[in-house]
Amino acid sequence: MTSRSEAEPLVRLAGVNKWFGELHVLRDIDLTVQRSEVVVVIGPSGSGKSTLCRTVNGLESIDRGEISIDGRRLPEDGRELARLRGDVGMVFQSFNLFASHTVLQNVTLAPMRVRGRSEAEATQRAHDLLERVGLAAQAGKYPAQLSGGQQQRVAIARALAMDPKVMLFDEPTSALDPEMTSEVLDVMAALARDGMTMLVVTHEMGFARRVADRVVFLDGGRILESADPGTFFDHPTTERARTFLSTVLDS
Repeated sequence: MTSRSEAEPLVRLAGVNKWFGELHVLRDIDLTVQRSEVVVVIGPSGSGKSTLCRTVNGLESIDRGEISIDGRRLPEDGRELARLRGDVGMVFQSFNLFASHTVLQNVTLAPMRVRGRSEAEATQRAHDLLERVGLAAQAGKYPAQLSGGQQQRVAIARALAMDPKVMLFDEPTSALDPEMTSEVLDVMAALARDGMTMLVVTHEMGFARRVADRVVFLDGGRILESADPGTFFDHPTTERARTFLSTVLDS
């Protein structure tokens, strides 16, 4: 029998609103992500996708509503927020690697400092993760010696090194060329197959159709549609979604 905690969503946003000055960026967002579910958020530029993603681990504060991770309300600041952030891995558009650290050091730093792991334990885990993302041979190199796709895969390994409960991806391939994009999406698809809970903001419609359990369409700070990929792509219910899809799928 499934326990109550396992049945509850791993991520829950309830009535979330966010303003930047006069600009109402997120409007009454209700969204859940179940354990092992892959939710892909798509929509036009300026629709609030990245802001939504960044609120889930507290990088952006919210003005109204509530966000919880694994049943715990997201604190506003302080040590509790830092602790909860450890459960939420995030991969950004820019790779945000430490240029003066090797690939291996980039992956081991947070587990040692935040999780308190020994150097030996963190190093072994890092090597395993670099193998998983296809970069075992690059451990001793520096970020500047890697391609963009390789750097983003290091960023994914670094996030996984904290053993997060959920992974957030904010347009992880937007700065990459098609070949590098494919490298990164393949790693993300493998994570999905392994049961990682994922919230992904992307403009890669093929990935959304192929990997997502659910597609959420955001426009003007509101969720207009939420459906499985087949339903959303083949039978969108709103005119706005139909217009958006006709533009991005024909381009």
